[in-house]
Amino acid sequence: MKKAILYLLAFLAIQVIGGGIVQGIWFLVSGGAERTAGQLITTTAVCSLLTIIIFLWQRYALVSPSWLRTRPWTVLFWSVVAAWGALVPSAFFQEMMPELPNFAEKEFEMILGSPWGYLSVGLLVPLSEEIVLRGGVLRMLLGWTRQPYSEAEAEHRRMSPWTAITISAALFSLIHFNPVQMPHAFLIGWLLGWMYWRTGSILPGVAYHWANNSFAFVLYAFYPDPNIKLIDIYGGSQTKVYLAVAFSLLILIPAIYQLHLSMKRAE
Repeated sequence: MKKAILYLLAFLAIQVIGGGIVQGIWFLVSGGAERTAGQLITTTAVCSLLTIIIFLWQRYALVSPSWLRTRPWTVLFWSVVAAWGALVPSAFFQEMMPELPNFAEKEFEMILGSPWGYLSVGLLVPLSEEIVLRGGVLRMLLGWTRQPYSEAEAEHRRMSPWTAITISAALFSLIHFNPVQMPHAFLIGWLLGWMYWRTGSILPGVAYHWANNSFAFVLYAFYPDPNIKLIDIYGGSQTKVYLAVAFSLLILIPAIYQLHLSMKRAE
């Protein structure tokens, strides 16, 4: 547990220090101009790259090609399908909740509104967050010290897998620092934690996380209004909203079931 907290603090320190340095340099070069999309994208990309490099270099997260050698293409495929199926139900669930503050609304609009934003949001952020939250934090919560982990380690873990997964999901939600994102991040973090526990690899989570962020990026291109509701997208018909949720669940639930059947650990 102590190492899991230290890894999370290391991640936060990279964001604060790295982000501060990048923004300071940008401020000096631009002569104190207002925030731009380029500045936000550069800051996010640099912090994500620093996170990946430091966590792998210091072996805070252990990466092995052993799981990839099992040719898990079915798992990766269903991970992407599950991310697709979760979009509408997640939006519907969020709309049913009390309205939460959106502290990063303007920043997201700027990043998602630029094609270069995909470099950070669609590619680097999913990889860096999976390395930290699953490959580092959850691995320690599960008591794994090697990659791939051994059955002996599994027998001597300090907490149950579902407790570890739930804690890691809560931490994943909190690091977004934006209340409106937290419920969705917690649910996704729970699913990603389950995938990591079942496989011992961050790759299914990276695939899901990449697909989730990519779909968000594409949807913003069609519906740039951050306050748009599902009923607006479906022409004001609540019936169509319910049908869209039901159709999406018919994608999501079978995808999760297929993941349950096909996920396995590397020998």
